[in-house]
Amino acid sequence: MANRLFVFIALLALTGGTAAAQDAKTVLQAASTAMGANNLKTIQISGTGFVAGVGQSYSANDDWPRFQVTSYTKTVDYDAKYSREELTRTQGNYPPRGGGGTPIQGEQRQTFLVNGNFAWNMDGEKPVPLTTLYLYAIPFAELRQLDIVMTPHGFLKAAMAASNPMATRITVAGSSNAGMTQGGKKATIISFTALGKYRINGQINDQNLVEMVQTWVANPVLGDMLYETRMTDYKDFAGVKFPTLLHSHQGDLRRNRGENSIEIRVSNVQPNVNVQAIAVPDAVQKATVAPVRVESQKMADGVFRIAGGTHHSLAVDFRDFVAVIEAPQSEQRSLAVIAEVEKLIPNKPIRYLVNTHHHFDHLGGLRTYATMGTTIVTHEGNRDFYDHTVLASTPRTVQPDRFSAQLPYWTGGRQPEFETLNSKYVISDGVRMLEIYHVEGLAHNANMLIAYLPRERILVNADLYSPPAQGAAPPPPNASMMTFFRNIQRLKLDVAQHVGIHGAVATNDEFLNIVKTAKTQ
Repeated sequence: MANRLFVFIALLALTGGTAAAQDAKTVLQAASTAMGANNLKTIQISGTGFVAGVGQSYSANDDWPRFQVTSYTKTVDYDAKYSREELTRTQGNYPPRGGGGTPIQGEQRQTFLVNGNFAWNMDGEKPVPLTTLYLYAIPFAELRQLDIVMTPHGFLKAAMAASNPMATRITVAGSSNAGMTQGGKKATIISFTALGKYRINGQINDQNLVEMVQTWVANPVLGDMLYETRMTDYKDFAGVKFPTLLHSHQGDLRRNRGENSIEIRVSNVQPNVNVQAIAVPDAVQKATVAPVRVESQKMADGVFRIAGGTHHSLAVDFRDFVAVIEAPQSEQRSLAVIAEVEKLIPNKPIRYLVNTHHHFDHLGGLRTYATMGTTIVTHEGNRDFYDHTVLASTPRTVQPDRFSAQLPYWTGGRQPEFETLNSKYVISDGVRMLEIYHVEGLAHNANMLIAYLPRERILVNADLYSPPAQGAAPPPPNASMMTFFRNIQRLKLDVAQHVGIHGAVATNDEFLNIVKTAKTQ
């Protein structure tokens, strides 16, 4: 609670609190001198900690699941706007009942780079170009440049260079973070605009140390999502003061859902290290944002798989309405799928949208269907989160969408429609049936649903079994796949075809062959 009160008091001060404004440049120069930022050109930090799967919580009320980071190094060249982040992560155990997000085996090495307006990852020796990140609805390079601004010295440099910094003196209401300014003490909030559109707020304490930097980024599920780093336990490294604990939040602090995204316990800092910036590879320079596309495949009479990206949907034709399974990623994706459904099954409303689970990559386009009056079918454990956060009638200032543009409609008692289930729900027109079941015993997600068409013997799943493309090697069996298999047996489903929200389409015999491999190991 104290953390949330602190955020509220800081924002109140920025919008006209009782403390008088003071000269921002004077405060920034004092902090730059105290922290050794004036002559700092590059920096390299290393340590250990955790990174979280933002948007991938076990249940809608949980914090983000964590991966343990056994090795972490970040190198920044401030003038070149270059950053290289390298880490080794292993499977985590938080939350204890759900594990550390998507299962990984052994150690996984990751390398993230940004150089100016280009961002990419490394897959071994191969550069992987990155353009737009659906989770934040902004370009990768922009997000990673924002991450440089969010570092303690990056904040000072960006604020000093800004044309509009504002300083507000506040009295901190309280903080539960050890090492940060405690309640009743004075601090200064510096606020300015970075990268042309991000309003950055940073807290500087009375020792002239940067304690917190925060902003908001666009997120398809949460809207204006808090993006914040807190910096504590400062030490001196060759004349440069740097925090030895970096703790970041991404999420919805208002409702205590999903917030702790990164924590690094810094063990070593090297100021003005020699940085050999990696030139932007040709493949990265030539990469363009791929347009949203749809590719339809008829699975049976009146049943269409709508693919064309990394996440797919399924449209089912009933006598006087349509049901769509899954609204993934973003509004742009949903609009493309809806347009395709209207071509494939004309003159019928989309009455139902079946949502398999609350992970953000499977939820980002749900608001679009709500604007059409579509009834959302989901597990009852998601209802409060969807009602009060995802479909809340609050404006989205960073990136408006159709739902926020129709806010007068979603007031005065008008609310999106829901049908929720604990174990089973059936959509039917008296002839065709679509059965929706809860998956029991799954570590990946507490409220996962699968959808089954008994007449067509088609089973749709997300994240449990992703059929490989034709001719590709089958995926190795994992815990989620085995849980999926046990639920099929428990429910006595007669399956002929598997349709993955990820991946392709496969026969049940192909799935059983993978399961048999696991049983013989």
